[in-house]
Amino acid sequence: MWASQCLAAFVSVVTACAAVSGLSARPAAAAPTDAHLVDEIPLGGSASRMDVYSPSMDRVVSNRVIRAAGGRAPTLYLLTGIGGGVDGISWWDDTDVREFFADKDVNVVMPVGGAYSLYTDWLTDDPVVGRNRWQTYLTRELPAVLDTRLDTTRRKGIAGVSMSAASAVDLAIQAPDVYSAVAAYSGCPWASDPVGVAMTSAQVIRGGANPANMWGDPGEGIWQAHDAFANAAALAGKTIYLSAASGAPGAIDRGGLPFPPIEAIASTCTAAFADRLTELGLPAIHVNRPEGSHTWGQFETDLHDSWPHLAHALGV
Repeated sequence: MWASQCLAAFVSVVTACAAVSGLSARPAAAAPTDAHLVDEIPLGGSASRMDVYSPSMDRVVSNRVIRAAGGRAPTLYLLTGIGGGVDGISWWDDTDVREFFADKDVNVVMPVGGAYSLYTDWLTDDPVVGRNRWQTYLTRELPAVLDTRLDTTRRKGIAGVSMSAASAVDLAIQAPDVYSAVAAYSGCPWASDPVGVAMTSAQVIRGGANPANMWGDPGEGIWQAHDAFANAAALAGKTIYLSAASGAPGAIDRGGLPFPPIEAIASTCTAAFADRLTELGLPAIHVNRPEGSHTWGQFETDLHDSWPHLAHALGV
C-alpha cells in the first residue's frame, strides 16, 4: 500500500511540472571555453581539494580527490546524493572512502555540488538552483583537467548513490566513449513514462526548482533522450553494477537513519532495469540485498563489494 501511495505522490507532482513547462526560458550566456585548475588544497594523506573552473557553468567547482597509491592510474568518479555534498552528507563525510582507497591504484574524484540537479545539462538557468551543465562538466571539462593533472591512464568509471545512481547510468549512456564501468547504488534509472517523469521531477521539485528548466516538456524530446530503459543499449561493452536492498533495516545499516520506502522503491526500479539489460543481452551484476534501508552503512558496503568489478574494468 505504501508503495502505491509513494508512486501516487510522485505522479501528482508531474501535473505541476507540466503546468510550468510553458514558462519562457532565457538561454544561458556564452562562457569561456577553457576548463582549468584554479587551486589545489591538501586534505591530508593522498587527498586534496581540487577547484576546477567550469566554462559551461561559469563557476568554480570543488572536487575532493584521492590520488592513486602509485604511478599512472585510472579514475573513478564518485557522485553523491540529492544534496550534492554541500549539506555535509556524502561519501567523504559518511563512509570510509579515504581509508578504503588509500592503498588502491585508482584516482577517486568526488565533485561537491549539483544538489537537486540530477547531474545533467539543463536547458536553461533555474532561478533557484542556477545554471547546471553537469553532464558537460563531468564528461568533458573535469576529465580533461584531471587526466593531465594526475597523469591518468585515461580509463574511467562512474558510480552514484540514491539520486546520482540514475545520473551515473545516464552519464554512461550519454557519453559512451568516456566510461568503461558504471555502478548504481540504491537509485531509480529514469524512464520517460508518466511514473518515471514524476519520480524524476519530484527530486528536482524537492529543491524548489522547475523540471521544465531541466529537460523541457515532461515526457517529450529531451526526456526521451535520457530514458535509461529506451537507451540502455548504449551501455554495451561496459561493466555494469546495480545494487539495492529490500528496505528492511538490518545490521548493514549500522545504526543509520533508515528510509525503508525509498529503498524499497529503489529495489523495484533497479530490478526492472536489470531485467531490461537482460532483454538486451547485456551482462550486469545485480545485487538485491535482503536487508538495507537506504543508509550510508549500506552504501559503503555496496561500494566495497562493487570495487573488484570496477577495478577489473579499469585495468587495476
